[in-house]
Parts: sequence; structure tokens; C-alpha cells
Amino acid sequence: MKESLLDILCCPLDKHDLGLEGAEHDDEEVIAGTLVCSECGEEYPIEDGIPNLLPPDMREETPA
Repeated sequence: MKESLLDILCCPLDKHDLGLEGAEHDDEEVIAGTLVCSECGEEYPIEDGIPNLLPPDMREETPA
């Protein structure tokens, strides 16, 4: 994902801003890291450049 998407992404639970932590970059793209809500602290993983913004109870924690 492009880091500029942080300007439009928000936490699906409370609609507050998301911050980027532990980012791994490949050229101009973020390929791994964690998006963290500035208000509730919920974390959303970024894997293979794709942010998983599903609420925690809807995420599948076990690998396929």
C-alpha cells in the first residue's frame, strides 16, 4: 500500500486516524507493518502490501 493512504484510512471501529508502526518498505510501497488506531489502540496488520482492516472479531487468526 502507499503510505499516502494513511490520509484517508480510518479505524473501522471508531473512525479515528490510523498510524503506521514497524513499516517495511519496498521502493515507495509499504509491504508489511501495523496500522494502529490513535484512539482505541486497535492494531491492523499489513501483509504483502495489503492492510487487513477487518474488525478483530472478524479476522481469521489461523493460517489457511
